[in-house]
Amino acid sequence: MMDAQKQQGLRLPIEAPAALEPPALWAELRQQCPVARVTLPSGDEAVLITRYEDVRSALTDPRLTREGLAEPGAARIAGNESESIFASPMAKALNAEGHERWRRMVGKWFTAKRIQALRPKMEATAERLVDEMVAVGHPVDVVSYLAFPLPVFVICDMLGVPPADQGKFTRWSDTFLSVTKYTRDEVEAAHREFDAYMSGLIAQRRAAASTSDLADGGDDLLSLLIGATDTEGEPMSDAALSATGQALLLAGHETTAGFITKMTAHLLTDRARWEQLLGDRTLVRTAVEEALRFDPNTGAFGMFRYAREDVEFGGTVVPAGSTVMCGVSAANRDEMTFEQADRMDLRRTPNAHLTFGAGAHACLGQLLARTEMQTVLDVLLRRLPTLDLAVPVGELRLEEGLMTTPLHELLVKW
Repeated sequence: MMDAQKQQGLRLPIEAPAALEPPALWAELRQQCPVARVTLPSGDEAVLITRYEDVRSALTDPRLTREGLAEPGAARIAGNESESIFASPMAKALNAEGHERWRRMVGKWFTAKRIQALRPKMEATAERLVDEMVAVGHPVDVVSYLAFPLPVFVICDMLGVPPADQGKFTRWSDTFLSVTKYTRDEVEAAHREFDAYMSGLIAQRRAAASTSDLADGGDDLLSLLIGATDTEGEPMSDAALSATGQALLLAGHETTAGFITKMTAHLLTDRARWEQLLGDRTLVRTAVEEALRFDPNTGAFGMFRYAREDVEFGGTVVPAGSTVMCGVSAANRDEMTFEQADRMDLRRTPNAHLTFGAGAHACLGQLLARTEMQTVLDVLLRRLPTLDLAVPVGELRLEEGLMTTPLHELLVKW
């Protein structure tokens, strides 16, 4: 089976036996074919690496770049892309801004102090959403009532988006991250709508700033970026401001929603895990890290890089011009790095998982995502200690057609 697939090239995504289980093929690939040729849904070919050390090395190797994914020869993920998402208007705008420059300017907002300052509002939002769950009565879907709305509320609040418009961001996020769900025309239309919306919001913030109308301008991320300059005194372009909003939406909404749902599901699937947390709430932080390692919600694909030069992994040379897919999910289960890697250990430490990447492109919002997960878990343990799955684990299924692998729904009772 493995030999035949190696010769033909694996076709992605690789199916898992169940929604909360990794594909058995991950272990086979790590052991027998850690550098594998794969075919993406677009039909384009890429190289998949699955061992922890190889993935970590690829994510930190300057010869493997994310900007290179905009090259004409780079593999496209989905067939509905007129061009790769890495060559989308968003990616082009951020590349033109210069990644290091952009990261320095935006990174000033993502400090531990600022993220901690968001926690009270996150807790209040989580409490309100749990109130709504309780009012509806069980069984109720965690995805619809808690995991999906919370991150978009947080991101929209960060950007200064009015609550009435938050539904639009939910729809755009779904469209941007879809691999097969929408047509090319629908995806392109969503890009145009988002850009038009952000252009209007930027103009509004500029006008507010010019009249010192802080009641409207506020201290949201967009307003602060409009007023910021780089080390040479240059401001961020409007195209980059709009692209920043899209980047945050893509990185912080559906991904974090998936994290929250998968974390909750894995903790409830084995009742002993939930009981362990009820008995010792100080484990919330390490439990969140273990949930991120155990199921990084990137099972279908991973993180992509483009080889500017020949790069060697374990004796196999990946030629320049190749698109490299870093199999984070497989790497996080590598027994060479994590003892009893297939066991969810809520006390695991250290836990150097690769869920948020590594190197220059490590996820800028990882502290935000961690804080959201910790907040949700704290609230659920306190408000719904008898929380349990309302359906057999075998009935859980994944949302199809996305680059990430969130659960379609998670019905719970208490």
